[in-house]
Amino acid sequence: MKFAPEGYPFFAFFGGITVLSFLAGGPWIALVPFLLTLFMGYFFRDPERSIPGGEEAFVSPADGRIIQIRPVEEAQYLKGRAVEISIFMSPLNVHVNRAPCDGVVEAVVHSPGKFLSAFKPEASLCNENIVMLLKGKECRVLVRQVAGAIARRAVCRVRAGHSLKKGERYGIIKFSSRLDVFLPENTVITVQVGDKVRAGETILGHLKKGENSGSA
Repeated sequence: MKFAPEGYPFFAFFGGITVLSFLAGGPWIALVPFLLTLFMGYFFRDPERSIPGGEEAFVSPADGRIIQIRPVEEAQYLKGRAVEISIFMSPLNVHVNRAPCDGVVEAVVHSPGKFLSAFKPEASLCNENIVMLLKGKECRVLVRQVAGAIARRAVCRVRAGHSLKKGERYGIIKFSSRLDVFLPENTVITVQVGDKVRAGETILGHLKKGENSGSA
């Protein structure tokens, strides 16, 4: 099993506490930190995924459950209409984030903020977040990693100018959190609210052939 590198400090910390607890008080004292060490391994797991083909297909950038699909006017980055899909990640989900399509990173913007529950609609704008703007062959796509009440740290591993392939790992949000992805308004959405999705595997929608949005 592969693990996200962001988990290594947690493995070392709880593993060290487990050893010290065992030496100081025996196996029963070490049980709790040992279980926490196992949980950290489970949380930071980073399994391989089967990435679907097709340039027009957008894949989910996160594991979790879809809590919102809506048309929006995204004036800050895309400067036009888009379809926003919000995905909630529980502590039991894989938290590694993946690119929804091929593209070149145009911008990565970190915005400090609050740590409201990721379920709340206002969390997307009020909470601490990292926006990644990705320019594909036919369109621009925006992905926003949103910190939650428990998740206080999002990590984006790429910078402007980096190229990403669809389904490629680009970041992680630690513990339960939320991710918003903004697709072109002419995307044919193939998921619905309540669906469970897997990063890099689940197709969120297809860009209509012969049409583009925000590619200028």
